[in-house]
Amino acid sequence: MRRLIVVQPHGFCSGVARAIRTAEALLAKFRSEPVFCLHEIVHNRQVVDRLSQQGMVFVKSVEDVPPGSLLLFSAHGVSPAVRLRANERNLRVIDATCPFVAKVHAEVRRYVNEGRDVICIGHRNHDEVVGVSGEAPGHVQIVESEAEIDSLPASDRPLAVVTQTTLSMDSVAGMLTVLSNKFPRLLLPDTTEICYATQNRQEAVRALAETAPLVFVLGSRNSSNSLRLVETAQRAGAEARLISDTSDLNNCAFPEACIVGLTSGASTPESFLYEVISQLRTRFGFEAPKEITAVEEKGCVFRLPPEVDGSREAANAAS
Repeated sequence: MRRLIVVQPHGFCSGVARAIRTAEALLAKFRSEPVFCLHEIVHNRQVVDRLSQQGMVFVKSVEDVPPGSLLLFSAHGVSPAVRLRANERNLRVIDATCPFVAKVHAEVRRYVNEGRDVICIGHRNHDEVVGVSGEAPGHVQIVESEAEIDSLPASDRPLAVVTQTTLSMDSVAGMLTVLSNKFPRLLLPDTTEICYATQNRQEAVRALAETAPLVFVLGSRNSSNSLRLVETAQRAGAEARLISDTSDLNNCAFPEACIVGLTSGASTPESFLYEVISQLRTRFGFEAPKEITAVEEKGCVFRLPPEVDGSREAANAAS
């Protein structure tokens, strides 16, 4: 008997859902002109491919956007320098930055205004960290590992720390301990910047790993939160694999009796989960999935930017 278990919560977080709804609303509202997006709206191939098919043009630089055009900032946020360049090119900007990421930007500005330098725990080439560190060039140092913390020089200025929102809770806790030992006066955040959805999905996959010896995490290879789910499941004792396309199932061999757990990263659409379940059932003979709830997630509801929120326009017109 081949069994499937799907854990809740999984899939889109509120910030990702907001960014995608913003992109879809822009495409619907501005049909007569191209809509550009700086970088991937979220780190998921299925989402980017679908929006591209609907007409969204993804670019790597503000300079790739014709002056005066409509430009969407992705959920990962951008630096002040990028905003300045967009303004200089007279671009009409819609900002889909995740509010949790925007909060980290605000904390960096506040710390620097207080006279502090900032240590940012995160992946230095990730779009989110590039934007956060760009808030105060020369005052933000990025560290990716405990080994990098050891090489940090002493500082005459007081220090504060922020984190990328999609990291592993376990790894961040260890790095904060090492940082505190090296810099006893380091100002720690009251709460971690790892967003509630990332934490909930990590707790959920940890519980899933206790039931399913093999865990599939659905998500793209450049998705930080999806990769952290794989690591979390592995640390919990399960064999875990990232599934970014149904072709990844081709090399899987399943015994006649097995349990496979399924979860998905915060930027992975539910449609991909359904597609993987369908493939596992039709090609490999798995039973219909059982769903378990490991964490109750209330989440946060974020409103769309007013420039694209048709319901708010209608309300304003009626008032």
